[in-house]
Order: sequence, then C-alpha cells, then structure tokens
Amino acid sequence: MGGGSSSKSNSSSTTTYKKTTTTNPYVTSVTDNNGTTTTLNEGTAYKSIYDYMNKNMDELLEEYRNPNINSKTNQALLQNYTRTLNDESRKALENSIISPLASRNMLRSSSATNLYSDLAKNVSDNIANYTAELLANSQRNTGDMITLLTNAYLQGQNAVNGNQALSLSTSSGNATTTGTGSTKSYSYGM
Repeated sequence: MGGGSSSKSNSSSTTTYKKTTTTNPYVTSVTDNNGTTTTLNEGTAYKSIYDYMNKNMDELLEEYRNPNINSKTNQALLQNYTRTLNDESRKALENSIISPLASRNMLRSSSATNLYSDLAKNVSDNIANYTAELLANSQRNTGDMITLLTNAYLQGQNAVNGNQALSLSTSSGNATTTGTGSTKSYSYGM
C-alpha cells in the first residue's frame, strides 16, 4: 500500500485604492475604494450641451416628429426673416424709387400710396412663401440640430470615459495590496 500527502492553501488579499482626483478642462474624476465618480466641470461647453440635451430632448424629438410653424425654432427664424425683409424692402423702395422721383417732383401721393401697397403685397407673398418653405424643411432642420447636439454630447462622453480610465489607472498604480495566507499539509501513510 502506498502513502501520500496533500496540502491546502487558504489566502486572501485586499486592495486599497488611494483617493485620486484626475481633471482636464472639461471633466473631474475621483477614484477611491467605492469606484470612480466623474462630473462635467461647470461653465464648459460639454456641461452646457449635457444640460441642454437633458432638458430639451423630448421637445426636440416632438418637433422632429410633428413639424409645426409655431415651434420656438421656426418662430425665431420667421421673425428674423420678416424683420429683415421689411427693413430691406422699405429701404430699397425709399432709396431707389421714391426719393429720386420726389426730388424731381415726379411723384404724386397716389403713386406713392400704390408703391407702398405693392410693396406690402410683395412682402406678404414673400413671407407666405418663406413660411411654407420653413415648414417643409422643419423636420430636416430639427434633425440636423439633434445630430449636431448628439455628436457634441458624445464628444463630452468620450472626455468623461477617457478621464475615468486615467483616474482608475492612476489610482490602481497607487494602490496597496495586503494579504493573509496559510498552508496546511497532510500526510498519510501505510
């Protein structure tokens, strides 16, 4: 009959991460035994985009799905177009037609009234055409805005991920590991 031996090891180790703070212009990460916590720095573009996306994405998606001339974006574009068109049309009429004719005493008040009336109709027609075009392009414009915001948002997320990885790597390099262990041997024989 033969004999033999066996051994049994029992060991454990504990790694303690030193608190590590890693920053870049956009992100601050803190790593310790509880993990890594990252925040976007206040006043940065990434923080502004993050906050805007979280606050307005539902409204932007609704605007994309159901284009509406009364949306904030379309109303802002329409008001800007209307103001510019009115100002430029009035200036062009006065400077190019009315003033030169009036300076030569070639303009009657009824003619001036007709010119202004024609201008008002022309401006109204242009605004109506612009409104129709604006509504037709609304979904594409909103989609483009969502795409730009999402891309910027993802760039911010890449900055977060990179900073978190750096913080964890730095903290791991500064970590200490302590362990305990024991070995028991058994012999048995003939």
